[in-house]
Amino acid sequence: MTTSSAPTLGGKRKLGVLSVAFLVVAASAPLTVVAGGVTTALAVTGSTAIPFGYIVLTVALVLFAVGYAAMSRFVTNAGAFYAYVSQGLSRALGVGSSLIALVAYNMMQIGVAALLGFQVSTELKARWAIDTPWYLWVFVAIVIVGILGVNRIDFSAKVLGVLVALEFLVVIIFDVTGFMAAPDGIPAAPITGTTFWGASTGAILAFGIAAFMGFESGALYGEESKNPKTTIARATYLSVVVIGVFYAMSSWAMIAAGGATVNADAVAGPAYFFGLLGAQAGTVIADIASLLFITSLFASLVSFHNAVARYNFSLGREGILPRGLAKVTKAGAPWVGSLVQTVIAAVVTLGFIIGEAGTNGQYVDPNGLGKGVSLNLFPLLVEFNWLTNSGAMGLVLLMALVSLAVLGYFAKSKHGVSLWSRVIAPIIAAIALFGVFGLIVANFNVLLTSDPTAPVSALTFVLPVIVILPGIIGLIYGLVLRSSNPKVYSQIGHGIAEDHTAGGLGESPRGV
Repeated sequence: MTTSSAPTLGGKRKLGVLSVAFLVVAASAPLTVVAGGVTTALAVTGSTAIPFGYIVLTVALVLFAVGYAAMSRFVTNAGAFYAYVSQGLSRALGVGSSLIALVAYNMMQIGVAALLGFQVSTELKARWAIDTPWYLWVFVAIVIVGILGVNRIDFSAKVLGVLVALEFLVVIIFDVTGFMAAPDGIPAAPITGTTFWGASTGAILAFGIAAFMGFESGALYGEESKNPKTTIARATYLSVVVIGVFYAMSSWAMIAAGGATVNADAVAGPAYFFGLLGAQAGTVIADIASLLFITSLFASLVSFHNAVARYNFSLGREGILPRGLAKVTKAGAPWVGSLVQTVIAAVVTLGFIIGEAGTNGQYVDPNGLGKGVSLNLFPLLVEFNWLTNSGAMGLVLLMALVSLAVLGYFAKSKHGVSLWSRVIAPIIAAIALFGVFGLIVANFNVLLTSDPTAPVSALTFVLPVIVILPGIIGLIYGLVLRSSNPKVYSQIGHGIAEDHTAGGLGESPRGV
């Protein structure tokens, strides 16, 4: 491993619109969302209004993307949210947002790893009666993803592109056959929103927003894209529309195919999806889909890992975190930032393993696959559910702050950007996203208990605090830096020169 005096990412700019879009969509990989997220959402919320939730979120995130994409033309930084909040609101608030982002992305990545471990162990037991602990496969995945994380990003993009294309094909087959096989006809309520508002609204939005997570990560690759002024904007718009429309249709197809028993049966998680697919399209397609689901989860792990590594790099480069995090390989990969994420994932997983030992088997479903094959639902209903939804909550808060940051950034200079892009759309997006955040917090207990009437538990407060408290600490730290280390403070969120004429990718970070 070698480093330069002025660390940059990726060497030559290699990523185009489709490459960035593949990386973005891979973070919410189609099979991960449909087989894992939608089934868990149905089981936890007990609501069939999930498709309408995707529609609501798509509208909100398209509005968010308007200002976000406009600002990406002028701010290119591997720290994305952190840089936007720093330059649009304040450097101190930018530090706080960076720590929220680090915690949220780590939660998403580790939660998805738990789902991967659950699926691999379930497949081995159901198909070949091989009994392995779920966490064995989590650690295997963590190691492999860590190795990829220190390699060239364009290699990862090519791998993810193939996997995502295959996943889309499988889910399209599921959608078509699901609508065709609907035992009670195709219901209108899931897509019209007549059952959307209620005790589970916040939980529906939390699961829904988790499916979108990653669409905003296009800006993380600005330093590695061929033309960040156009590539990132186009990839962001493409990603959010594809994600929203596709998942609304797919969740609607699952509800139609499941008929009256959809909520009760969905507790089996991914097994429910593959059971429906096998009945509709044949066991061969279902078997292929089972394998692709595992690769889908792996693709999502790679994408979230890359996001965390780039935040580590950006914060290390600017001196907010130890500068050693800014070390890169000859190929331009942030190897120290990648290694740190790998270690965090392993330690947190170990904590959940210890926690599972104290549950006395309360998460074991003796007939989870409908074939007498017991399932250990702990990694699905606890680690995956808790972490991904907590992480999604943090990222919603960040997107709301970024919408305000867009207003602040263009208030200083219009940069020739239209009133719609720099004012109107960001205001509407901020209102919508703060509203979604409030609903998620208010209904967070439903995510943990699967029961809107259950008494509020301590975890209802602990998990949100884990996400939000680092932001408060970062804000205070940023204010301290303003007086104790003005040089570092001046560089916060300004790691890359905005016009790419002074400094650019190959130069040291500077303040503006």
